[in-house]
Amino acid sequence: MQLKDVFVQNLRNYRRYRGISQMTLAELCGTSTSYIGQIEIGNRFPSLELIEKIANALQIRPHLLFFNEADEDTLEQSLQIKADIMTEAAKEELIKRLSNAIRRVVKRVN
Repeated sequence: MQLKDVFVQNLRNYRRYRGISQMTLAELCGTSTSYIGQIEIGNRFPSLELIEKIANALQIRPHLLFFNEADEDTLEQSLQIKADIMTEAAKEELIKRLSNAIRRVVKRVN
């Protein structure tokens, strides 16, 4: 799915979830109802400034309008893999530091 399609779908879904009509959203954003309608059918795309106003009117963070739920599993898996790698790296670093500390203690004792 293209980013524009994700945005359009999310805009429509968040607006409906909030129970806001296109007219009300347009008023909250300082634009026309027809422009909001054109955005929702994918004929127009808003400026960054308007995206920010839309997000504020919907009481969400702007990036959520671009979040593709279909990619959520991929994102979670990617984050888990990164966490696993960081955990392994942290373990290796800890072992390295402990080994060095043990060597220093052994040298002092001998």
